[in-house]
Amino acid sequence: MKKAVFLDRDGVINRLVLNHETGEYEPPHSPGELVLFPGVIPSLHSLSSAGFELFLISNQPDYAKGKTTLENLKAVHEKLDVIFIKSRIHFKDYFYCYHHPDGIVPEYSCVCECRKPKPYFLLKAAKDYDIDLSESWIVGDRDSDIECGEAAGTRTIQIEEKHSARYRGSVRPDFYAGDLTEAVNIILKSKISDADCE
Repeated sequence: MKKAVFLDRDGVINRLVLNHETGEYEPPHSPGELVLFPGVIPSLHSLSSAGFELFLISNQPDYAKGKTTLENLKAVHEKLDVIFIKSRIHFKDYFYCYHHPDGIVPEYSCVCECRKPKPYFLLKAAKDYDIDLSESWIVGDRDSDIECGEAAGTRTIQIEEKHSARYRGSVRPDFYAGDLTEAVNIILKSKISDADCE
């Protein structure tokens, strides 16, 4: 079986964007708003070189909430995918949940099975790609990411991104990190420690 790192997107891989109408920091709604954090590309290369499969798992409810179009959200993803392809980074799969229980677009406004903290996508990855979840990690900036990993049986790292602080504080991850670079260092050091124990 293979080991994997499941990565949240906004606040982990790319910067959150200030919505001037609401005063809140949100996911990018257009490709031009997508800005990766420094160190993301080499960090992902390090994980791949260490033998981890890469998966992205992200809640994207802003279409359901009426804040943007589904086409815009998919265009943001397409730009991200192009960046990864040009950087020779291979993600095994991308998992997006577009639902929200309090949305205003009827077909996307529901209590679904795929929205984090439910572990649906992690369990799907384990089944479809022969992933050993007990040897895998999830990295995210919200409590829902950590709860998702705990439910699936992965190890957990919470990124202390300042703009998502209000979505943290009710769970205790295995590790905290300031950014993805620090999180990857934790994963790689844990891998060495695990090998020493065998």
